[in-house]
Amino acid sequence: MGVRLMVVDDHRLLAEALASALKLRGHRVLAAAAPVAGAADLVITRSPEVCLLGTATPAGAGTFDPVARIKRERPQVAVVVLGPVPSPRGIAAAFAAGASGYVRHDERIEGVERAIIKARAGEAAVAPQLLQGAFDELLHPAAQPDDEGRRLLELLTPREVEVLVRVADGEDTRLIAAGMGIAPSTARTHVQRVLMKLEVGSRLEAAALAARTGLLDRAGPLLEKRAEPERTSPAPPPGGP
Repeated sequence: MGVRLMVVDDHRLLAEALASALKLRGHRVLAAAAPVAGAADLVITRSPEVCLLGTATPAGAGTFDPVARIKRERPQVAVVVLGPVPSPRGIAAAFAAGASGYVRHDERIEGVERAIIKARAGEAAVAPQLLQGAFDELLHPAAQPDDEGRRLLELLTPREVEVLVRVADGEDTRLIAAGMGIAPSTARTHVQRVLMKLEVGSRLEAAALAARTGLLDRAGPLLEKRAEPERTSPAPPPGGP
């Protein structure tokens, strides 16, 4: 028995081609439409069994807002997202919004049809490897840039932090040595230790990693604090006890 469905994608040609292929396989396509921005209104009005919803940015902010609205106003409609090879976070976001499945854009029509039928039956329509990746991401989320910057900063000694900041400023070994009042050989040793601890192969990679993770932002206040002159007690007046 065919499925009563709708196909919505920002690329109208893709939506129409997919709709035609599904019609040939015995399904009733109520509409093949674009853009995705108006999908929720259309689905709520037509109330298909399944909505195949295309997306180009599965991890973008607000991407799955139409899914959430459809599920809120027409909970009986199963939504299957059609998108590019996703990150686990993109898969998780789709299901969190209420999607019943996720199918890659490069899937064969037989795979798309299987996902549609499974979604109508109330099953999760997603390839096992994609679903496993989403679960792994939820259970073991990657460190956020701020957390990663803190972790890297804790690996370095205060002197190595200063060396890294100077490396990021483009200073060579000679300038680092002169600025820190140490021998060039000592400066070179510090640089090598920094590269080893950060697990990078060059000064450029170290600078890029420090900037990307926010390590440089954290290092600045630390170095300024270290550079503050120590406060000393005022000398006693002449002739004092």
